[in-house]
Amino acid sequence: MNKLVSLALLVGGIVLIVIGINATNSFNSDVSRFFTGSPTDKAIWMLIGGVVAAALGLAGTLRGSKA
Repeated sequence: MNKLVSLALLVGGIVLIVIGINATNSFNSDVSRFFTGSPTDKAIWMLIGGVVAAALGLAGTLRGSKA
């Protein structure tokens, strides 16, 4: 994996995690949490996508490129 792509995935993953955390604290998530016991699906998917992207980016950055 290209080092630039890995860094972009890492940064994008961190941004998604931050946005996901903010989304879990939003009014919509509070209403959803009141009725269902969990935050909105959008917030959960942002957190999951952020963690996956950050992990792939970190692994690619630490591994380095052979080219």
